[in-house]
Amino acid sequence: MQARIGVVADGFWGPKSIAAIQRHLRDMMPAPNPWPKADQESLTEFYGKAGDESQLVAMPVPVPMFYEGRPVRSIRCHRKVADSLSRALIGAHAVAPEVVKVYDGCYNNRPMRGGSLPSLHARGAAIDLLAELNGNHVAWPVRATMPLEVMEAFAREGWIAAGAFWGRDGMHFQATK
Repeated sequence: MQARIGVVADGFWGPKSIAAIQRHLRDMMPAPNPWPKADQESLTEFYGKAGDESQLVAMPVPVPMFYEGRPVRSIRCHRKVADSLSRALIGAHAVAPEVVKVYDGCYNNRPMRGGSLPSLHARGAAIDLLAELNGNHVAWPVRATMPLEVMEAFAREGWIAAGAFWGRDGMHFQATK
C-alpha cells in the first residue's frame, strides 16, 4: 500500500503526490458535500454548541470494534453524523477490518490539541481509529499506516481524512468539508 501511494505523482512523496491524493479523495465525496466548513461559526451553526450532549446519540456499532481490548457496542456521536459514520465504518471494515477494529474515540468534549478552540470530537463529529500506528503528528504516509482504502470509505461519505489533508494524524476522520 505505502509504495503505491508514494509514487503517485512525483516519484516520491512530495507536493504533487499530496495534491493528487487530496484531489482523488475530494472526487469521491458527494456533491454537494453535506458537512459544514471547519470554521467555528459554521460548525456551531450546523452541529450546535460544542459539548452539547443533547445532540448525541448512541449509534450501534455496525462492525466488530474494540476499545482497549474490550468490545464496543455503541459510539456516542452527533445525531447528524450517525448514519453516515455507520456506512463509513462498514465500508472501511470491508477493506481493512484490522484498522477499523481498533476504536480510539469519537465524542470527547475537549479543545483541539495544542489550542483552545473546541475539537470536532467535542461535537461528536470526528472519530479516531488505530491511533497507536497513526497518532498525532505522525506523518502520513511516510510513517503512519492508515490505508488509503479506509480514507476512501470515509470520503464517499464526505468526511475529511486528516492523514491525507493535514499530512499527519492518520487516525482522525471528521465530518467537515
